[in-house]
Amino acid sequence: MTHELKPRILVFGVGGAGGNAVDNMIEANLQGVEFIVANTDAQALSRSKTENRIQLGPETTSGLGAGARPDVGAKAAEESIDEIRERLDGAHMVFIAAGMGGGTGTGAAPVIARAAREMNILTVAVVTKPFSFEGTRRMSFAESGLADIQKHVDTMIVVPNQNLFRIANDRTTFAEAFRMADDVLYSGVRGITDLMVMPGLINLDFADVSSIMRGMGAAMMGMGEAEGENRALEAAKAAIDNPLLDDISMKGAKGVLINITGGYDMTLFELDEAANEVRREVDPDANIILGSAFDTELEGKIRVSVVAAGVDAVLPSLKQEPPVAKTVRQPIAEPIQEEPVTEADSEVEPEVEAVAEIADEDDRPKVILHTPSPLRSEEADPRGDFPGQSLPAEHFEGSEGEDQIQADAVFSKQTDAPAEDENRHGPSGFSNLFGWRRNAHADNGDTPATESGGQIVSSPDDHPEPAPFDDSDLEIPAFLRRSANH
Repeated sequence: MTHELKPRILVFGVGGAGGNAVDNMIEANLQGVEFIVANTDAQALSRSKTENRIQLGPETTSGLGAGARPDVGAKAAEESIDEIRERLDGAHMVFIAAGMGGGTGTGAAPVIARAAREMNILTVAVVTKPFSFEGTRRMSFAESGLADIQKHVDTMIVVPNQNLFRIANDRTTFAEAFRMADDVLYSGVRGITDLMVMPGLINLDFADVSSIMRGMGAAMMGMGEAEGENRALEAAKAAIDNPLLDDISMKGAKGVLINITGGYDMTLFELDEAANEVRREVDPDANIILGSAFDTELEGKIRVSVVAAGVDAVLPSLKQEPPVAKTVRQPIAEPIQEEPVTEADSEVEPEVEAVAEIADEDDRPKVILHTPSPLRSEEADPRGDFPGQSLPAEHFEGSEGEDQIQADAVFSKQTDAPAEDENRHGPSGFSNLFGWRRNAHADNGDTPATESGGQIVSSPDDHPEPAPFDDSDLEIPAFLRRSANH
C-alpha cells in the first residue's frame, strides 16, 4: 500500500464570513487544499459549495444560529468538538477563516483553533474586524475574540473591513468589497501551496513553511501580479503594499516567505529584482525563504506572494486630525511719520514737504482706504496737498486678517510722533489723507506720481471730474483751509 506523501492543508471556514471566504476560494479553483465549513446556522450551511460541513451545536442552537452572541457560539463549538477533531485529524496545516464581532465566528473560531493547536497542527488564523458603522458593541466583541483566538494560533492575520474603503470607490458593490477581503486569505493560501505543489527551480517543502510561521504571532500576507515592462518590480511592490491588512509594518518581521511564480519566459534578472525588493523591506537578520515556480497560465506575467510572520510592530491607527487653519503672516505696513508741525511753521504759509517715493512698493502691503465719497482710489486728488490727518475709523477699512491696519494708527502719528522714534522713519510716506503717493522730486503741484511697478496713476484729465467733496466732513485746521483756497 502506497501513501501519498504530501502535506494535508485545510481551510476551515467558521460562521457566515468564513463560509463565504471558502466559497470564493472554491470559485477561484484553488488547488492543493481541503475545505471545511462550520456554522450554527443550518440554512447558511446548506448553501455552502463544499460538502465537508459541520453543524455546530445542534442541541445548543437547534440550527438557528448564535444570535450574535459569542458565548453561544463557543458553547456550540464545544458541543461539536469531537466532530471538529475528527475532521482535523491528519492535517499538517490549517487556515481558520472567520469574521470577528458576530456570534459563531467570534465564539467558535477560538475553540477550533485550540483543538488544532492541541493536535500539533500548524494553525494560521485569517480573521476580519467589523466596519465602523456596525457599532461599538460589535467591535468590542471582535476585540475580545481576537484576544482569545490569538492564544491558540501560531500566526494571525487581521483584515479590518474598514480598510476596504481604501481601495473601493463609489461604484464598488458590497459583494465585490468582501471578495477583496477574501482575496487576502486566497493569496496567502495559494502563495504557500504553490511552493509545495507547483514545479519549479526552487521548491520548498512544508518544513520550510513551518519554520517561518510556527509560533510567530502577528503576520501579513500579500500577493501581486504584473505584466509588461518592470513586471517583477511592480508585482513585488503590490505584494508588499497591501492596503487591506491591519496597520502593521514588515520592518519587524522575523521570518519571510517569498514565492515568485511566472511563465517559462521569467528571467533570472527578474527573479533577483523581485526578491531584492522584498528583502529591502525587512530586517537584514530576518529568516528569508525564497521559492520559485512555473505556471504556464502566467506567460507574460509574474506573480509574487509574500508571507511575513513575527510582525510585532503594530502601528497606531491613523486618526484624522481636524484641519487647522493656517494663517499666512504678511509684513504689516509701518506707519509713516512726518516731522511734527511747530508754531513757527504755522505763522507763515504752510509748505508741505514732498515725501520720498518707496524704493520698491511691491515689497510692502498697500493700505486701501474706503471713504463714503465716490472718489476712485486711483484718481489723483484734484485739490492741494493735505498733511496727514486722522479720520474716524468708520470712514475706512484695512486689509483682512492680521494685516488689518487701523488708519488712525497710521496717520495720527504723523503729527504727534515722539521724538525718540525718529530713527524708525521710513524713506517714504503718504502725501495726503487718502494714501495717494507723490513723487519725491515733484513740485507741490498736482502732477500724479508714477508707481515703481510700472503702473501709472491716472490724472484728473483722464477721468471725469470727481464728485464734490465736502470739506466740512474733515477735521482740517483753519490755516490749511486758507492755504487750499489760495
